[in-house]
Amino acid sequence: MLDSPVEEIKNRLDVVEVIGSYIKLNKAGVNYRAICPFHSEKGPSFFVSPVRQIWHCFGCGAGGDIFKFVMQIEGVEFGDALRILAKKAGIELRPISKELVTERERLYEILELACQFFEKQLESSKIGLEARKYLSHRGITEESIKKWRLGYSPDVWQGLSDFLVGKGYKREEVASAGLAIKREDAGRRINDFQQSSFYDRFRSRIMFPVTDMNNQVIGFGGRIFGDEKRPDGEKEAKYINTPSTLLYDKSRVLYGLDRAKMSIRKKEGCIVVEGYTDVIMSHQAGVENTVAVSGTALTPHQLKILKRYSENLLICFDMDIAGDSATKRGIDSAQMQGFNIKIISLPEEMDPADVISKEAKDWEGHIEKSKSIMDFYFNTTLSRYDRKTPEGKKAISKILLPVIKRIPNQIEKSYWVQELARKLEVREDDISAEMKKVKTEASEFQDEMPAKKTVEKTKNRKELLEEKICSLFFKFPERTNELTDEDLSIFSFPAAQVISYLKLNCAYLSNKNKADQIIEDSGRETSVPDAGEINELVNYLALKSEVENAGFSQDDINEDFRTCLKEIRLLGFKNRLDIISREIKKAEEERDIEKIQALVQEFSHCSKLLRSLETA
Repeated sequence: MLDSPVEEIKNRLDVVEVIGSYIKLNKAGVNYRAICPFHSEKGPSFFVSPVRQIWHCFGCGAGGDIFKFVMQIEGVEFGDALRILAKKAGIELRPISKELVTERERLYEILELACQFFEKQLESSKIGLEARKYLSHRGITEESIKKWRLGYSPDVWQGLSDFLVGKGYKREEVASAGLAIKREDAGRRINDFQQSSFYDRFRSRIMFPVTDMNNQVIGFGGRIFGDEKRPDGEKEAKYINTPSTLLYDKSRVLYGLDRAKMSIRKKEGCIVVEGYTDVIMSHQAGVENTVAVSGTALTPHQLKILKRYSENLLICFDMDIAGDSATKRGIDSAQMQGFNIKIISLPEEMDPADVISKEAKDWEGHIEKSKSIMDFYFNTTLSRYDRKTPEGKKAISKILLPVIKRIPNQIEKSYWVQELARKLEVREDDISAEMKKVKTEASEFQDEMPAKKTVEKTKNRKELLEEKICSLFFKFPERTNELTDEDLSIFSFPAAQVISYLKLNCAYLSNKNKADQIIEDSGRETSVPDAGEINELVNYLALKSEVENAGFSQDDINEDFRTCLKEIRLLGFKNRLDIISREIKKAEEERDIEKIQALVQEFSHCSKLLRSLETA
């Protein structure tokens, strides 16, 4: 029987599958690697070890087990990570007291109950049935309504709030979940309605639940259905969304990503649309690699999430190429981040849902005809202005030069400079000269999302050398026998324990496949003191050995070993000389002549050894 839910979850879940559901992993020998999701980098320094069931980024220093990964990627505490992973593993956690339930957990519960409430209203209420007919008229099937958990919020002020209060939640908690609004003028009467402290945010709306990557409800989008006029005569907004809460931030959410992520990886591309209905209809038509921005243009946070799955974007937005819209800035940001972007063009005043409801195959046809972002910009701009006139050439270059300048690949950039020069019938040098004058808005967009880098404890030179030589010992563990007792005394406690572990393994393992066996054993509990802490270090160093020493010859490793050992010995002698110097000073203060003589003699001996080692 397993000791705890933590061990049971670890036993059921594989680290590669858990992490692979968040980011794209590529096989690298016995391990997997990826671009680290926790800091900005160009080359992959993030590794996952299926043997040891751990992960580590050698760029930013983050690492650990599946719990630490979920805590960092989801931005949650251990209790929430436990709940998320328990759900993935199909394990029911034992009930805990209400006092120990986190605020996040309470909000999840409230939002799930709200979703069930809205679903019931769409299924059985009189107006809900009319909303259902409207959805059917739009082309959404009964299967899709159930799959996407669509609902209806009744046209009453406190219907949902009263329901949730009846389930034991406070009105303040309902407001914290983004489902209610606190009224500033509570107590007044409007149209015979006595105003209370809180009222429902969503009223008379078709409800679209927004879920996180674990398919848990975190917010809602509501489309008006029925009377669009408010009591004061003002027109209601067509769509309203949950405001920012502890669980929901629309700038970080992509509607449908939890259902689309596998298809995005499989098809190596993501289609980004604007509306909830567009996503549902696209999935319904079999194009399941589709997501939507949640009431925003593409944000840096959303782009960072998408890059975990694919660098190929197919965007179906209304585009104003000459304007300075948020949509255009979002696409510019994607271009600067190295995404391969294509634009899906639709007939005027039609969105994907309209196209699909008319003929589903037409949607696939428009996707196949998508143009690269550069082709789209060139074709659209050149068709708008007369490139034969100076004014037209200037207007075209004003739009296209910033787009070309944002291309990160210099070869591709050079191609489009040549193409623009050819189209405008001017010299390439003139295009390049004008492009140098263009100021891009990279800093404005990038500053919105500073790199989330895990800050680990800064390691001094001795600790780095110890890590390096220990990782070499994992490759050739028998070399631990070359260390003298004096050498071992130089190593810090954790490194010395790892070396002891390797010596123990060398004592009982056969010569055949010794390193492989030791690395395999590193995934199990060790018999050395402080097994938990040392085992974590052993796992990390074994992974470091596989990553850093792959492809190196024994001669290369021998050279590294000699260099590291020499440096560690030098640091050991220098450290000992510093200690002796302080002891001599103290002995002089105490006028202990005998001790001074002994220390001076030891200082002289260490100095000779240090000089001998330095000149070796």
